[in-house]
Amino acid sequence: MLKSLFAVIAAALLLGACDEPPPPAAAPPPPPAPPTFMVFFDWDRSNLSSQAMNTIKQAATAYKTRGAARITSTGHTDTSGSPEYNMALSLRRANTVKDALVKEGVPATAITTTGVGEAGLLVKTADGVREPQNRRVEIVVMVPAPNTNDMAYCKALAASWRKTSTASPAQGPVPEAIAQCDAGNTAAGIPVLEKALTDSKVPLPKRM
Repeated sequence: MLKSLFAVIAAALLLGACDEPPPPAAAPPPPPAPPTFMVFFDWDRSNLSSQAMNTIKQAATAYKTRGAARITSTGHTDTSGSPEYNMALSLRRANTVKDALVKEGVPATAITTTGVGEAGLLVKTADGVREPQNRRVEIVVMVPAPNTNDMAYCKALAASWRKTSTASPAQGPVPEAIAQCDAGNTAAGIPVLEKALTDSKVPLPKRM
């Protein structure tokens, strides 16, 4: 009798568990923060130290490993000096970093420079304080989210090439362009695929 009672209770619990709604799907993880690098300066200077150059090289490497990236170079000062002078000094620092990034292989067109003077202090101080942490340029390497229409167009181009091409899929620049599309770097993939299809006299798919 006792065993039968336990069996009934177990069956009831099992049926109750089956009636429970499935747990909600986990939210997708937030996108990773863009890489940020800081270059520091001596007081009233905009020239780069050897340590600053090493940081700039790291930022250039981060740019090169990301497709269709952009860089912002934002100059800052401490609170010593007049606001007008500091605004100009912060822009000189930002442009100095830009020039160094260009020498490291980053296209000048991919870099935006801004000087904000005393705004955005890393260490809050009173006016007229020489604070080394505030004399800096912040370098941010950003990858814009791919346009969904561009992604669809890139995939349509790749599908047309696969359908019409007789070349080996492992040969030429097209497979690399398809890989760029798959990685979301449509700016690099679309022109190559368009040229490949045009050269083969294949009509391009419609772009939304």
